Amino acid sequence: MRTSSISSSSSLSVVVVVVVFLVGSLLSIVGQHKAPGHAAAVSLQLQSLQMNSTISVDPESLDRASTDFGMLARAVPAAVLRPSSDRDIAALVEFSYSSARPFSVAARGHGHSVRGQALAADGVVVEMASLRGGGGGGERIRVCRELGYVDAGGEELWIDVLEETMKHGLAPRSWTDYLYLTVGGTLSNAGLSGQSFLYGPQISNVYQLDVVTGTGQIVTCSEKQEPDLFFAVLGGLGQFGIITRARIAIEPAPAMVVRWIRLIYADFRAFTSDQERLISLEEKEKMKGFNYVEGSVIMASNLTYNWRSSFYAQEDTSRISGLAAQYGAVYCLEAAMYYDYSTAPSINQEVELLLKDLNFIPGFQFKNDVTYMHFLNRVREGELKLHSRGLWDVPHPWLNILVPSSRILDFDQGVFKTILKQNNNSVGPILIYATNRSKWDQRMSAVVPDEQVFYSVGLLRSGTVDDWKYLEEQNKEILRFCDEAAMSYKQYLPHYTNKADWMKHFGHKWDLFVERKMRYDPKALLSPGQRIFVSSFAQRASM
Repeated sequence: MRTSSISSSSSLSVVVVVVVFLVGSLLSIVGQHKAPGHAAAVSLQLQSLQMNSTISVDPESLDRASTDFGMLARAVPAAVLRPSSDRDIAALVEFSYSSARPFSVAARGHGHSVRGQALAADGVVVEMASLRGGGGGGERIRVCRELGYVDAGGEELWIDVLEETMKHGLAPRSWTDYLYLTVGGTLSNAGLSGQSFLYGPQISNVYQLDVVTGTGQIVTCSEKQEPDLFFAVLGGLGQFGIITRARIAIEPAPAMVVRWIRLIYADFRAFTSDQERLISLEEKEKMKGFNYVEGSVIMASNLTYNWRSSFYAQEDTSRISGLAAQYGAVYCLEAAMYYDYSTAPSINQEVELLLKDLNFIPGFQFKNDVTYMHFLNRVREGELKLHSRGLWDVPHPWLNILVPSSRILDFDQGVFKTILKQNNNSVGPILIYATNRSKWDQRMSAVVPDEQVFYSVGLLRSGTVDDWKYLEEQNKEILRFCDEAAMSYKQYLPHYTNKADWMKHFGHKWDLFVERKMRYDPKALLSPGQRIFVSSFAQRASM
């Protein structure tokens, strides 16, 4: 049954659980495998669970739920749940919570995690897409134009949210570069892109959530209703609840046109200085700026085979690649301004005003005018090309880190100009763009560097069966460099294997993170693939 709040009668049980949680060393990091037969025991338990949904244990279903987009980790679940409603998810979690032998539960959206974060070894993986009812995307998307929000199921893809809201001339304000991700998945992390400097990450643009907690309760929460759960879940890595609905802020969408610009730099200092100026125009200089600002690193080999290359004409690709070969690497500042037909006559003047004081290489300014839909869904075209070349369904040893502005020049010197020069033949884009800390609500679980401006750096590289381990070693070298240089960075889409690293990651938020875990998932059932917590029951099963 749906509840609108956490019942006060649970307070005493929470206190008791806290004691058990601490005494039983529930904060151990996952590092052991469950004993043989545990998966079979879970499957047997599930036979007694009555729900209007499907529980699958066939090899094909289990195999599909055993890996993810990264193809770097594998964990076979005991079963896969295909729910017909959030009540089925709640029933599953409550069943585990009440059982003498609890099992872990992981929500799987589009499976786009890269290091097994959505896997559940010997547990149950919830295929969230089943909530759509088999009728395709958009079935659980409802637009409220009058109040300026869209309700979307946690399983819905952002591309379907965009298409549905655009029917009403509206769209969410903040995006990720890739739209074939689920609402619940990105809100469990943060949701970053080139609009984040202006509107904040996606988690800063949510009004309300429906969440299934680790005790099996369905809770509606917002800034005013169950705010502690609301802020815990946003950026909470799935540790406190499974998002089944989100109420997302929307605004009028541009009428069809985006002026899309790319500028090439050889000098990194000029590149970052111009980025930081562009993201502060409206706040500091009180003038209209771009709606989107991102950046990337271009090496001679990584321009052709990534989803960003389709922007350029062939002759421009050759010119830029030649420049990258000359310098070892060049940098691309990417910006976009949204406009409609009524403002079209002034767009050239507005853009030139913004560009006139920037320090890019003369003759290396490129532009395209595209529809708003095409711009937001720009990665899809590149994805399909990579699919056709067999370069999409391959290992993805990605590394995403947030670097404070005061250390970004050191990062360039140590990483782009040194470590990556050792192997610049990898496929995939390297993103680097500035954003504003003031756009992040610090009450949320997500953590960022403690500076007003910081950079999102994404090494979104693809490997092969033979070379992805080398790229992983290179990622470790990059992190060692950052640690030794005391950069105070934060991983985005974090991946750690011991408690000390998780404590360092969350910093002053760690104690609150633990407290919230004990309150909303006291038996540590949810999202075991994050490798943050493991229940004492799982510990005993592994002995």
